[in-house]
Amino acid sequence: MPNRSADELFQLIKTLEKGEKRHFKLYVNRNGATEDLKIIQLFDAIDRMEIYDEEVIFKKNPSILKQQLSNLKAHLYKQILTSIRLIRNDQNIDILLHEQLDYARILYNKGLYHQSLKLLQKIKDLAKANNQITYWVQALFFEKKIETLHITRSFNDRANELVAEVDDLNNRLSIVGKLSNLALQLYGWYIKVGHVRNEEDMENLKRFFELNMPEHAGDFTGFYERLYFFQSHAWYGFIQQDVLTYYKNCQRWVDLFEKEPFMIKIEPQHYIKGMHNLLNAHFILRNDKRFHVDLKRFQAFYESKEGNATMNNHVQSFVYLYLAKINKHFLEGTFSDGLELVSEIEIKLKEFELQLDRHRTLVFYYKIACLYFGSGDFNNTIVYLNKIIHWKSDLRSDLQCYARLLHLISHYELGNEAILESLIRSVFRFMSNMQNLGRVEKEIFTFLRNSFRLQPKMLKSEFSNLLSVLTTVHENSSESRSFMYLDILSWLESKLNGVPVQTIVREKFISRNNS
Repeated sequence: MPNRSADELFQLIKTLEKGEKRHFKLYVNRNGATEDLKIIQLFDAIDRMEIYDEEVIFKKNPSILKQQLSNLKAHLYKQILTSIRLIRNDQNIDILLHEQLDYARILYNKGLYHQSLKLLQKIKDLAKANNQITYWVQALFFEKKIETLHITRSFNDRANELVAEVDDLNNRLSIVGKLSNLALQLYGWYIKVGHVRNEEDMENLKRFFELNMPEHAGDFTGFYERLYFFQSHAWYGFIQQDVLTYYKNCQRWVDLFEKEPFMIKIEPQHYIKGMHNLLNAHFILRNDKRFHVDLKRFQAFYESKEGNATMNNHVQSFVYLYLAKINKHFLEGTFSDGLELVSEIEIKLKEFELQLDRHRTLVFYYKIACLYFGSGDFNNTIVYLNKIIHWKSDLRSDLQCYARLLHLISHYELGNEAILESLIRSVFRFMSNMQNLGRVEKEIFTFLRNSFRLQPKMLKSEFSNLLSVLTTVHENSSESRSFMYLDILSWLESKLNGVPVQTIVREKFISRNNS
C-alpha cells in the first residue's frame, strides 16, 4: 500500500542533495560487495519514487526478496548516514569537535598520552572559543581520566586547576540546563494553548515561571546562559501578552548574535527563531519602520550562503520570512497585494512537506485566510479556514477557535443565513469547551444572534454600538488576547464606512507614519 511519508528511509533519501547522492554511490561502490550492489538497487528504486510503495520495489527489482527487504533497508539507512558523515563539514562545529575527540581517544588507546592531552587542550580551546560547553566538559573529563590513571608529569598544581575548571563548567551546565528546560516548557505551553485565557491561566503561568527561573540566572555572562534567559523571558511575556517584555527580550536575543556574529553559523536555528520573534514583536507593536529594517535584514540572511547552508536553515528561514511578509501586508493594509504570495507559499509547503510540522502549516493557512478576508474575498477565506477546522490536530486550540470564529463571520458577510444559526451554536459551544470565551467573543456572538431580528437600517447603529464596546474592551490588557488573532475593530469600522477591511487598515498605516 502506498505510503507517502511514514517510511523513514524514503524520507531520508528524499532530503539528499545531488552531491550527497553522488558521494554515497562512490562510498558504497568502493568494494563492490554483493550486498552493497543490492542496496544501490534499492536506493535507486526509492529515489525514483514519488510515493513509497514496496510492491513497486519487488516488481522492478526481482533480485530483492521480501524476506531481505527489512535488513537491506536498515543497512542502506546506516550507509547513507555514514557517507554523509564522511563529507567534511567545517561549518558544523559539533561534527568537528566530535571528530577531534575521536582522534584524542585513538591516540590514548595507542598509549600516546601526551599527544592525546595536547589534542584535548586544543579541543577545549576550540570549544571555549565557540561556546560549546558540552564538548568542553567531555574533553575535560577525558583529560582528568588520563591524569588520574597515568604518570604524565604534567601535574604541579594541575589537579586543583582541573577541579576548579570542572566546578565552574558544572555550574554553567546546570544553569543552561534549567534555563533551556524553562524555555522549552514555556514554548510547549504556547504551542498547546496559545496565550493565557483567564486569570487562572495567568496565575499558573506566573507561579510556574517564578518556581523554575534559577536564582541569579541573569548574572551569568555565557552565550547560552543569556540566550535561554532571554528566550524564557520572551516566551513568558508573549504568553501573558506583555508585549513590551516580549519585544525587549526578543531584541536582546537577536543582539546576542550581533555581538558574537560567528554564533550565527554555529546556532543558525536560534538566530532564525530570534529574528522571527523580533519581527513578530515589531508587528504587534506596529513598529513599522523597525519592522521594515529587520525584514530586509532577514531577507538578506535567507538569500545568504549561511541561510542555505543546510535544508533545515533553508526551510525554517522560509517559514518565518514568509510569515513576516504576510504580516507586512497586514501592517500596511495591502491585503490584495499580499495574495500574490499565496501560490508561492503553496508550492513551498508542498516542496517542504517532509520537513514542515503541522503547526507551521496551520499558521500559514490562518494567515492566508486573513489575507483573503481583508481583501473581501470571503469564499476563499472559508476555503483556507476549512483546512484548519477539518485538520485533526491537538495543536493550538486558540488557532482552532479563532479559525471557527472568522469562518462564522465570513459566512455572515456572504449572507448565508440558512446555516448561520447552527454555526453560531456550534462555534460558541466549541470555544466554550476550549475555555476561549472572553468578553470580546461573547459580544460578537450576541451581536450576530441579534442581527437576525434587525432591520437593515438598524444594523449600522448596532455595528457602531459593538465598535464602541470593543474599543473600550481593547484597553483592558486581560482582554487583548482576542485582538491578536482578529482585527475585529477594523472589520467593524469597515462595515460602518462601507469599505473593505484593507482600506481601513491602510488609512491607519498612513496616519501612523505621517504622525
